[in-house]
Amino acid sequence: MSLLPVLPASPSSAATGAPLTRVGLLFGSFNPVHTGHLVLAEYFATRTDLTQVWLVVSPQSPFKLEADLLPDTARLAMLQLAVADNPRLRAEAIELSLARPSYTIATLEALQARHPEHEFVLLMGADNLASLPRWRAADRLTQEFDLYAYPRPGVPLPALASLPRARVVAAPLLDISATFIRQSVRARQSIRYLVPSAVEQEILAQGYYA
Repeated sequence: MSLLPVLPASPSSAATGAPLTRVGLLFGSFNPVHTGHLVLAEYFATRTDLTQVWLVVSPQSPFKLEADLLPDTARLAMLQLAVADNPRLRAEAIELSLARPSYTIATLEALQARHPEHEFVLLMGADNLASLPRWRAADRLTQEFDLYAYPRPGVPLPALASLPRARVVAAPLLDISATFIRQSVRARQSIRYLVPSAVEQEILAQGYYA
């Protein structure tokens, strides 16, 4: 099932009467951001009804410390380099300033307060969509926000009857993992084309993952 390019009109902003612009939110640790992330974000930004896609950097969880996870500011800086020349994509740091552990519903509430001119849409893989009922305030997420899901190989999609605001988008997926990139850097192997050139230069210049 693919997403129809034309969807119902967005609600209007009470302040201006103008239609809300629809912005997709793609969450991740981006450790580091890679070509797969950007291809996915660009697809959503240019082939759906979304005006922009914001890539939301998730902070390190105090309950799940990862030795390979760079500091929040370093991952954000690389993400900013990756999208600097694309007006449809944006590096979003809001979760870095919120209480931790971060919950998606709290992030959405904060974004709505800061950007009442936007209507936010959650972008997620089939694996996250399947686990959504276990998220905090899952009933609000499924009732108050549109969800655009993309298939993941080997992961069955849940029945969408219980998720009336969910749509499946046949987005292209590149089999690239941040783990593979980090391992490649550690082994002093090329990561060219796996990440944007500016990100590659930043990783090598700062000695990240080495």
